[in-house]
Amino acid sequence: MPRCLIPILVAALACGLAPTPSTARENTVTTSVAPGSISLERVFASPGIAGAVPRGVRLSPDGRFLTVLRSRPDDRERYDLWGFDRHNGKWRMLVDSAKLASGKDLSEVAKMQRERQRIGELKGIVSYDWAPDSQSVLVPVDGQLFIAHVAGRDAGTVTPIAAAAGGEVLNPALGPKGGHVAFVRDRRLWVGALAGAATAVTPAEPNADVHWGEAEFIAQEELHRFAGYWWAPDETRLAVERFDESGVGLVTRAAIGAGATSVTQQRYPAAGTANAVVSLHVVSADGQIDVPVDLGPDKDIYLARVDWARDGKTLYVQRLNRVQDRLDMLAVDPATGASTVLFSEQAAPKSWINLSDSYRFLADGSLIWWSERDGHAHLWHFAKGEWTQLTRGDWDVTGLVAVDEKGGAGAAGRVILTGNRDDVLASQVYALDLAQPDTLIPLGDPAYDNHATADARGKTLIVTRTADAQPSQSYLADADGKHLAWIEENRVAGNHPYAPYLAQHRPAQFGTIKAADGTDLHWMMITPPLEPGKRYPVFAYHYGGPGVQVVRRGWQGALAQAVVARGYIWFAIDNRGSANRGVAFESPIWHAMGSVEVEDQLAGAQHLKSLDFVDPARIGTFGWSYGGYMTLKMLQAHPGTWAAGIAVAPVTRWELYDTAYTERYLGDPKAPGGVYDRAGAIVDAAKMTDPLLVIHGMADDNVVLDNTTALAATLQAHAIPFDMMLYPGQTHGIGGPKISVHLYERVFDFLNRHGVVPGGK
Repeated sequence: MPRCLIPILVAALACGLAPTPSTARENTVTTSVAPGSISLERVFASPGIAGAVPRGVRLSPDGRFLTVLRSRPDDRERYDLWGFDRHNGKWRMLVDSAKLASGKDLSEVAKMQRERQRIGELKGIVSYDWAPDSQSVLVPVDGQLFIAHVAGRDAGTVTPIAAAAGGEVLNPALGPKGGHVAFVRDRRLWVGALAGAATAVTPAEPNADVHWGEAEFIAQEELHRFAGYWWAPDETRLAVERFDESGVGLVTRAAIGAGATSVTQQRYPAAGTANAVVSLHVVSADGQIDVPVDLGPDKDIYLARVDWARDGKTLYVQRLNRVQDRLDMLAVDPATGASTVLFSEQAAPKSWINLSDSYRFLADGSLIWWSERDGHAHLWHFAKGEWTQLTRGDWDVTGLVAVDEKGGAGAAGRVILTGNRDDVLASQVYALDLAQPDTLIPLGDPAYDNHATADARGKTLIVTRTADAQPSQSYLADADGKHLAWIEENRVAGNHPYAPYLAQHRPAQFGTIKAADGTDLHWMMITPPLEPGKRYPVFAYHYGGPGVQVVRRGWQGALAQAVVARGYIWFAIDNRGSANRGVAFESPIWHAMGSVEVEDQLAGAQHLKSLDFVDPARIGTFGWSYGGYMTLKMLQAHPGTWAAGIAVAPVTRWELYDTAYTERYLGDPKAPGGVYDRAGAIVDAAKMTDPLLVIHGMADDNVVLDNTTALAATLQAHAIPFDMMLYPGQTHGIGGPKISVHLYERVFDFLNRHGVVPGGK
């Protein structure tokens, strides 16, 4: 989906403008920040204002070691690998990324993979893989592979992997037994013993558009699948993807920088055009055997997920049709490649299938499965062809954390999950006895928004939580949720980066209003200290697209506090189409993007205007990516409602966006009915009369700059004034310590010149 989601808002939302004549109201004043309040400069500086927020928190297979990726105090974007020994209670740096950095630029393929994973701005170590014996960790750094020895006689040493020497590697993974490593190089999959040479186990393809062992663009960008091969449990075979994108259309992407412009010919499957042709093969670890997998007669499908059975006798493949209303679970014989349909998921009418990673194949061959088949996201148990519903009700399971097959309250095992049963705005951790479906035991603290992961056995939990004035904390807990040890307490006190601003922290408030049809819509608001009789301007943030929930309890981010410190009210509302409210809440945008979401945002604006402390003439609205698109649709549908609108990296023509995302919600652009014209932001562009600021990165490879140039040309052709700021060399996540500050100062200047500024009554 469009890349600018909530993390980008919190970390690096950005915008700017070109000068225009002032139209500010006479009673406005220049915005300023009260002493002791947080500034934009501090929001984007190092160390990160939210404190230590580790990435990649994992337990070793034996549960002894805890490993995390930590950023440096002087460089919030460079990560090193740290380890905690639970036996002696000591932390130590396992790998100093700066000492291993080669200084070489990554290949374009590697850079694009990072963009797809939303980690394009990170440096150092961005991923790692535990060896199954818990003695060492596989660590990629700048396309090279190293082994960090954690225990045993070599503990504390870091050595390069001989098998990977000779060039950049992609997608490295240790075998399940730890004897071999696999990786991609030069569009082929290679396998080798750690201390020996690697051998290519897939053929050399003369066609440069054919790749082995990689996930195709659409899988990475829209299906959240980054793996292109999967080890069998006995380490003798691998399931390997092959894709051929020679039939995918070529687009010319100009990455316009400050000093030069690079032009890239990129295979990009725009809506309604051909996707890559994907096949799946079972290949022996020595490369001598290649068994094609039967994925069915329809070749125009998505390879959604691939898993091996615990005993290696079955390969499970999730096949999604292109319309994305049917998902088939295939059971494949890896010896022959023959497949049968184990079961199918069918979307509700006028809806789609949401893919998930919340499923587990158990040792007895049964399956814990996440499904929205009853209208909400719940867990089911599939065994011997029969389904048993494990959770139910007017709430959603947001994640399957772990399955403890041998322990727990009942002989049948125990499931750990996250969901919003008790509060739609805050996820909680629960335990479920498989022998007693529908009986949930809360494990987390309900005062926090909780998330969790676990070790493979479901015996130890890693709980991550936030509260209104508490940035992310993480701790180890036992299977009953009992706190064992802090991973990162991150308490806002002492020398914590946010501690100097805690006294000025403004709490978030929450409430609901009714949509036009009576549906409850949740809103969130942060206000400055309110003076009786005074009215305040509003900085209304929206995203509005599927797969995202903006309004949540917990840490709202320092950016919101910085905006409020300038005298604005920060406001957000989750419209229909948003996530975690069930199928009926999300599906109204099917073949109707830019319709019901806009009306729900209008309801939010009308609610604001009913409040005696809000100035109804000083409400500005801001959105990025899908949110930028929403800004345009909102100003087109309801002129005069918002005093000014800001659209960052907006989609304006959905025909320019990719197949899987766009067709999931809008269908085929070649179909009759005018769906794409109505959903786009070009046909009604001339209806916009309110002040508009459009911002775009000039090297954006996600929502390409063509979207903004198409809008600009249309507005210019109708002599409609607007402001625009373009950022050379910046991609979709425009930002940086200095650039972000520049961007936000420009946005406040824009709001100031159009009267959306604190001051007056």
